[in-house]
Amino acid sequence: MSSLRLSDSIVVAASPEEVYDLVSDVTRTGEWSPQCRACWWEAGATGAVGDVFGGRQETPERTWETRSRVEEADRPRAFAWSVNDRKVFWRYDLEAVEGGTRLTESWEFADAGLAFMAEKYGADAQHEIGTRQEAARTGIPATLAALKQIAEQGTGSRG
Repeated sequence: MSSLRLSDSIVVAASPEEVYDLVSDVTRTGEWSPQCRACWWEAGATGAVGDVFGGRQETPERTWETRSRVEEADRPRAFAWSVNDRKVFWRYDLEAVEGGTRLTESWEFADAGLAFMAEKYGADAQHEIGTRQEAARTGIPATLAALKQIAEQGTGSRG
């Protein structure tokens, strides 16, 4: 098996610091994610590498909770986390560009996640993996568009 990866980018009319502060505030994720409705930090967490947060995801078919760990917190360049014991990785990379920040969101369904799905779902694993891949494929551009709108409203810009 090999991991699955997807990513997309958008330019946001805000500084990398402003965009980083937005994407690293996991308690606001429900404002921009089409699937994640809420996130919360575990006691004592500050957003540093190693900190843990919970999340609640909802689709028309089901609702579930996840446990994530911050893997990278490099203001204003990158914020990344792994989900459920490093089965899935999400990250935001930020790059200063003319007009603001190029924000790239990336998703990786790691080998450990693929193996977990095969064990849990057996013959239905490919369908289940495909469902999650499609959610990321459509969710990343939707998330980036929502983040752009929120960030630009916060800076008084329109784009």
